[in-house]
Amino acid sequence: MDHALVASVEAELGVQLPAAYVELARLHNGGYLARTSHPVESPTSWAEDHVGVTSIFAIGRTADESLCGSLKSKFWVDEWGYPDIGIYFADCPSAGHDMIALDYRSPGEPRVVHVDQEVDYRITNLAPTFAAFITGLVDDSGYGNEL
Repeated sequence: MDHALVASVEAELGVQLPAAYVELARLHNGGYLARTSHPVESPTSWAEDHVGVTSIFAIGRTADESLCGSLKSKFWVDEWGYPDIGIYFADCPSAGHDMIALDYRSPGEPRVVHVDQEVDYRITNLAPTFAAFITGLVDDSGYGNEL
């Protein structure tokens, strides 16, 4: 991952990506996850105690599911009515009925939130930083209570 690509993607998005996101992309730029659940404190349309996370979007433009690809944040805001709070960077097993976003509404590093289209686009905090979100991902074998 070269610095010029990161800078051009950030310029197109109008935000600075968290350093941990960029570092993860240097190791593995987007794709499916091995640990696919993140605990939550309140129920979502997915489950009582967690959200499912399918994949993280790549930093780039060529793949559909990249930050500047055809399914970028603007798509979710314009086509699906998701709130314009930041960057939608991860999808969920519901095929678009909930998404994971970097929430840039407050100053500083963006927090990570779950946005639930099935419940009037309810926003649920997942982690205070991207790094905390990644370390908070767990294997879904302990969960079996999808709603």
